[in-house]
Amino acid sequence: MSRPPDPAKRRDLLDRVRAYVVRNGLADLSLRPLARALGTSDRMLLYYFGSKERMVTEALAVHERRPILRARNLLDSVGSPRDPAGLRRFMEETWRQLSAPDLRATLPLYLEIMAAGLLHPDRYGPVVRDTLNEWRRLLASAFRDLGMTEAQARTEAALLVDATFGLLIAPLTDGDWDRADAAFHALLDRLEPGWRDI
Repeated sequence: MSRPPDPAKRRDLLDRVRAYVVRNGLADLSLRPLARALGTSDRMLLYYFGSKERMVTEALAVHERRPILRARNLLDSVGSPRDPAGLRRFMEETWRQLSAPDLRATLPLYLEIMAAGLLHPDRYGPVVRDTLNEWRRLLASAFRDLGMTEAQARTEAALLVDATFGLLIAPLTDGDWDRADAAFHALLDRLEPGWRDI
């Protein structure tokens, strides 16, 4: 009878796989060089994860949930915004966290995951899709608490999440984070009056 995989070892491997993928990307990812870099064997990685795609998807999913949990923790700590000004403050703090330098380093990988998800939706598609859906659900709940109908809340959450995600990706072309920051605040300037008219 074979021994089950060690959960602590598996989690450690996931963290190291994620760090490797952030540094090297997905395009030329090969199991043997990855295993060598991690000080293990390709056979051991397959033992723990079954396939390269499953391993990468799990490693990225573990990472992608971290910013979501931070936002939910922030929402829990300050309470659900009770008015448009509170929602704006929450979004400004969320933007500050998501555009921080430690997360910026992972953004090129987001683009690669999106492209890989389009080409291979069964492998990498859920990573970005699930992240965006989680943010949309979180914000739709906040908009419902402000008095929006379910349909209004979903639409407003989609607009805010999708535009914010685009503004996080755009500076990768030229590194102009000041422009992205100004654009994000301009977006809130345009949206907040509509939140007040509910």
